Amino acid sequence: MKHTFILTLLLSVLCSLPGSRLLAHTGSIRGVVFDGDTRKPLEGASVYIKAANGSAVTDAFGKFFIKGIEPGRYTIAISHIGYANVEDEIKVEDGVTTELKYNLATAAVQMNSVSVNAKKDMNLSSISGLDLKLRPVNNTQDLMRLVPGLFTAQHQGGGKAEQIFLRGFDCDHGTDVNVSVDNMPVNMVSHAHGQGFADTHFIIPEAVKEVDYGKGPYQVDKGDLCTAGFVAFKTVNSLDNSFVKAEGGMYDYFRTAAGISLLNRKDGENAHQDAYVMGEYGYNRSYFDASQNFNRINLMGKYTNYISTDKILSLTLSGFNSSWDASGQIPTRAVAEGVTDRFGEIDPEGGVTSRYNMNLQYFQSINSNSYFKSNVYLTYYTFSLFSDFTYFAADPLNGDQVHQSEKRAVTGYNNEYTTNYTFAGLKMKTQLGLGFRYDDIMNDALDSTVGKTLTLGHIELGDVHETNIFGYANQSIYLLPQLVLNLGTRYDEFIQQYINKLPADNATGAFINGRLSPKAGLYYNIGDNTRIYYSYGTGFHSNDTRTLALGRQLGNDVIVNNTIPQAFSQDLGIVTKPTSKLLLSAAIWRLDMQQEYTYDGDVAVLDTSGKTRRYGVDVSARYELLKWLYLDLDLNYAHGRFVDQQAGNNYIPLAPSFTSIGGVTFKVNKNLNASLRYRHMSDRPANQDNTLTALGYTVCDAVVNYSHKHYEFGTQIQNLFNVQWNEAQFATETRLRLPNGMLEPTSKTDVCYTPGTPFFLKLSATYKF
Repeated sequence: MKHTFILTLLLSVLCSLPGSRLLAHTGSIRGVVFDGDTRKPLEGASVYIKAANGSAVTDAFGKFFIKGIEPGRYTIAISHIGYANVEDEIKVEDGVTTELKYNLATAAVQMNSVSVNAKKDMNLSSISGLDLKLRPVNNTQDLMRLVPGLFTAQHQGGGKAEQIFLRGFDCDHGTDVNVSVDNMPVNMVSHAHGQGFADTHFIIPEAVKEVDYGKGPYQVDKGDLCTAGFVAFKTVNSLDNSFVKAEGGMYDYFRTAAGISLLNRKDGENAHQDAYVMGEYGYNRSYFDASQNFNRINLMGKYTNYISTDKILSLTLSGFNSSWDASGQIPTRAVAEGVTDRFGEIDPEGGVTSRYNMNLQYFQSINSNSYFKSNVYLTYYTFSLFSDFTYFAADPLNGDQVHQSEKRAVTGYNNEYTTNYTFAGLKMKTQLGLGFRYDDIMNDALDSTVGKTLTLGHIELGDVHETNIFGYANQSIYLLPQLVLNLGTRYDEFIQQYINKLPADNATGAFINGRLSPKAGLYYNIGDNTRIYYSYGTGFHSNDTRTLALGRQLGNDVIVNNTIPQAFSQDLGIVTKPTSKLLLSAAIWRLDMQQEYTYDGDVAVLDTSGKTRRYGVDVSARYELLKWLYLDLDLNYAHGRFVDQQAGNNYIPLAPSFTSIGGVTFKVNKNLNASLRYRHMSDRPANQDNTLTALGYTVCDAVVNYSHKHYEFGTQIQNLFNVQWNEAQFATETRLRLPNGMLEPTSKTDVCYTPGTPFFLKLSATYKF
């Protein structure tokens, strides 16, 4: 198999090297890094010893440990985004562990705080770390867009999970992007609306500390749904300040948020406790002709106990509820023929959803070289959505409105053990993990309805029980101080059961299958400024359980065998800082996807798509031109086609081909900053033969913020130049009722769209105490 050849090739590189390296006459350094203001451990600081090629990243306790250093005097450099860099002269002695302690002072974000050569396997998240500090973040869409090349589209009044685009994938609402928060999954498998449904609206933006991401299926701890990539949010353990925030804007937009620090207690020299609560409420009528009546409320609380210098226990509780109306997607011809205007509606849509979470996290440092982390989570979730995509195409009398709904309980457990050691003269790192996830989905339903009040009948109704048990292992081998080989794999076992509740339908069954996902990588560090890397990996997204049940009913052997669609991907890339003020990254990539069968939750039918091949180029640049002027740019090109189809009929519908995001940020002084940003998506095929086009767009936003120790004021303009653009777009067969009251003679297929935000101004004010 292809992946076997790649792994054999990489192993041959290892075997060709000397079997041992003498580490005699060496010393070590052990240290801890603190926030200079709060005196709390600072996680994620980069530590680099010049002239010794030694590096580390501080753990959750702010600790780092570097061994195998030849005796002598060295310069150690410590950096962290949002803090002033520290350099210190140290002395390493033979057989001695030197103890160090540093306090980093907060400072304006600077490019020289970014270190490429850190001990992280792939330190691309430095880019999103910079962006999180400098870009305005107002909602979860802004958080997702911190991933270079990731685009989102909303088409249900702000209530439904966004449509996601990444690396030539139309990921629907999350089918090919693994999303998590504090190691708790966001995606919902076998969801009433679509596989992998990732509604991130329960995340309060002000609570997010870090956005980690990866493109492709290379991360060994990311399993199901990680084909195009993953996005992992991490929330803060404590608040620097309590705050109250209010926002208001055009179209009756209003949002308020607050965070209150409840506990900040130090229990001796090495232990302390933190606790806070945070909440938000938002209302938006929106810019459509009919009010969208969007209401959302979020509450969360987090308690963190640094039990000692080597144990952390954290408990997070959160609750979320949202309700909305929606005007739905409008066929292009409906506006041209006067059926409705651009911001009108044909059949009102809407929904209600809620989510309640408990996440208990534990982290323990076993010694200077090893640690253990785990979390257990519980989620209760409800979903109710009314939609009408085709109007009168299926039912000329009552219309085609449908209601999708479900209730589910989710529980899961993750744990991971990581250890660093020396074997045969080589530095090693072993990462072992295992866990499970269980979804109990009750009354997963698709109903035919009229007016959101009358149910005509069930199209699909059943219960789903889905269990995913997994384990993984990853080995990092430091062949040279600068050259690192990663070899890993994970195994996922799925136990899925569908219990049909419609007596006339026999689509019921239980299914068991697994997927082995080998992964490998090789990277080379050039000093502290450049990393060249090659990654190979396989990934997958699981089948909707109803896909398997319906496939068995239809007697399809491929589906009875429960084929899990697999992705094979490769990246060749570079991350470099040619100067202290410029950070560049570039990668060429290819991803092949196997034949897959999918369940269309809008009509309860089985759909197929053939093998696909995507390849492309990603480029990112971050440049601190002046101390007060910061530039950023992302360019992403993807070419995607069906492999087994004839040329001209092999386009992948809605797959993005070229996207770009960029902007300029002005730091006028320490209190005043402003930014001007754009995002661009080119035209792309809306159907397989490219006879219909989803129109591209370029939208610009502007932000001005003034911050002080105790207050902050902001102004934001979305769509600064008031361009007319379409957000979500689909090629859909519809049948309309014309202005004369008559139905169209036959159904027609054209591009249906949700109009994008017009010029929108909003103001915000924050008080910190």
